Formats: sequence, structure tokens, C-alpha cells
Amino acid sequence: MTALLSAGILFTFAAIALVLYKWGNIRCIGVTPVRTFTFIAILFTSGLDVGLIMFPLTEFAGYADLAASPEYGFANPLAIEFGFWGFLIWGFYFLTCFYFCVIEPRVGFFELPLVKFINNVVIIGTCAFTAFLLLSNLPWYLPGLGDGETIVASFYLIVLLVIAASVHSSTSLRYVKILSLGTSWLFIGLIALMWGGAFIGNGGIDEFAGTFALVGDYFGNIHRFVLPLNDYHEFYLFWWFSWSIMIGQFTARFVGGLRTWQLLAAMLGFPSVAIATWFSVLYYFHDNGLTTAGFYNWAMVVVGITMVVNSLDSLIRLYTDNLNLTVARLGKVRYFLGNLTALCGLTLLFQLDFLQIQWVGALVIGLFFACGTYIVAKKRDTVLAIAGSPKANRIDYRKIELAN
Repeated sequence: MTALLSAGILFTFAAIALVLYKWGNIRCIGVTPVRTFTFIAILFTSGLDVGLIMFPLTEFAGYADLAASPEYGFANPLAIEFGFWGFLIWGFYFLTCFYFCVIEPRVGFFELPLVKFINNVVIIGTCAFTAFLLLSNLPWYLPGLGDGETIVASFYLIVLLVIAASVHSSTSLRYVKILSLGTSWLFIGLIALMWGGAFIGNGGIDEFAGTFALVGDYFGNIHRFVLPLNDYHEFYLFWWFSWSIMIGQFTARFVGGLRTWQLLAAMLGFPSVAIATWFSVLYYFHDNGLTTAGFYNWAMVVVGITMVVNSLDSLIRLYTDNLNLTVARLGKVRYFLGNLTALCGLTLLFQLDFLQIQWVGALVIGLFFACGTYIVAKKRDTVLAIAGSPKANRIDYRKIELAN
């Protein structure tokens, strides 16, 4: 699995270099373009899940334990955490977003029956894994509802309601803009709230700047994050691969005219600034022994839940469109009950360790290689002749308001 993962990463970055060389200055326009801020909000809230909110406080101590994990010794725990979530790996999303916006309409690889089937298995499996992450992390953040270690009935109910809300919101594309922007502002509000609790009265801007500067260790050692450091980093990288194709499919439709190099800069830069800021606040809490118990934990859970709803909304919409299991065809009741039942069942399979996200990531890497081979063998001249986005795609920001 490690060899497959490493080959997939190297292939991905080679493909990014080729895209920039060949099409670096063309304008990328999706079928439902939105303004850049809205696009970034959709990317950020759809491309991340509850792990961003809930994982860091449980992981910093592990990255600091060099006796158990000496491979982390080249950087501080904050830089390691950022390296698992920020900057370079957003290139996975850039590549797939560009591909589905500019190349796939001319190639049609994902319309091949077997590829379409595998793609939808990946999407549905990752939906369930996202819900499972929320379920498995709730005991740590809401110990007041249980013993702080085991999953109790209340947590299952919360996840059930989250899945139900996501299925409902997926019934109309008009919810995407509202949900993405709303979640983004909630996340910004959470950062401001906890920033104030950590730094006001404790050095303020200077203390925060000193903590934030620790992220610089990542950029000084960025080459170390390209290939897996250990099994845990490997898990993260497979996780990012598992998300990459579906997030590319979903976000490609919203690209609003950015040139290719601008799209790459936006997708690497804007989310990374938000992630670095958030992780810096959390690391200060951890490093200084400040507690998040009570109100802060509840606030983090609320924002985490909105991120899960946002992510699941986009993924459910994607696989139901691909499989023609739409509201128009099934009706709202059958659509709702069918998706709710399927996702709840798969979430329980992850809970039973019957499924692993690494398997999903491996399938995606296989699709990457298969797509590259298909293009070289059958569509090479077609792809080399591409000079811009499909002509049918035009900048019209009203489309999102008129979409069903």
C-alpha cells in the first residue's frame, strides 16, 4: 500500500506541473460559476470535514512524543499538524478541480460504466466515513453526555440528525451557497472566539504571532511531507486521496473565471491561511494547558457539525446525480429515506472496522492511473488540442440562484 501511495503522490505532482506548463494561463469556467469568495467558501467547507475541528487537540501530544515517534523530530507539533492538513496536499484538489472543469468534458473517462461505478463507491464510502469521524470524536468533546470514552445513544442520535439534515439540504443546489458561506462565517467566528479566550490578557497579538510563526517549520521542511512519514501520515494521505476526485467534481462546476495559476494559488493559499490560524489557536490552548471544556467544546462541536452537513450535502448531491437517484426521479420521500438508510448503515460498518478509508484512497489512486493511461491511449490528441474551458461555459453568476 505504501508503494502505491507514493507512486500516486508522485504522479499527482507531475500532473500538476504538466497542467501549469500546458494550460497555466487559460481561464477556468465551470457550468455554474460563482464569485471567487463564494468559490473559496464552497471549496473550504466541502473539502474539509469535522476532523479539522476535532483532531488537532487529540494529536499534538502524539507529535511531541519523540520517544514514541522520532520521525517527527524535524519540526514542532504545530507544523506537523499543519503539514497533515495544509498547503501542499490541497494540490490534490486543484488537479481534480481543473480536470473536471477543463479536461473531463472532452474526455468522458468518468462516464465509462465501470469507472462511474467505482467513482460512486468512493463517494458513498467517504460520506459514511465522514459521519463515522463525527460519531467517534463526540465522546472526547462532549464528555458530559457520557463517560468521555464510549459512544452512547445520544451520539448516535446526533449523527442520525446530521445525516438527515445533509440529505434534506442536498435536495436543492440553491442551499450550497447559503450553507457554504454560513459555515465559513461560523468557522471564522469560532476562531475569533477562541483566539480571544487564549490571547486576550496573555500577550495578545505578539503571543499569537509567536505561535503562528511555528508553522514556518512546515515550509522549511516541506519536502518531508511529500511522501508518507509513517503509518499515521499514510492514513492521512489516503484520506486526502479518497476526497480528491469527488471534491474536484463538485467544485469544478463553481469555478468563476480564474486563470489556472490563480486557481492553484487560491486553492493552496486561502484554505491554508485559515487552517494555520485555527491550528495556532488550538496549539496555544494545548501548549499552555488551557482547557476547552464546556462552552468552547460545544462551540467546536456545533461548527464541526455544520462542516459535516456541508460536506455530506455536496457528496450526496454528487453520487445521486451520477446514479440518477435524484429528487425529480424518486420524489422527496423516497430520496430522503433511501439516502438516510444507506448512509446510516455504512457509518455503522466503519464503526465495526469492516471498512477502512485506506481502501477508498487506494481505489482513487487506481482511478488516477487509469485516467492517465486512458488519455494517453485514446484521447491524447484531443487533450493536447485543449485551449480553454468548454465553450458552453460562460460567466453568469445568476445561474447558482436559478439552479434546482
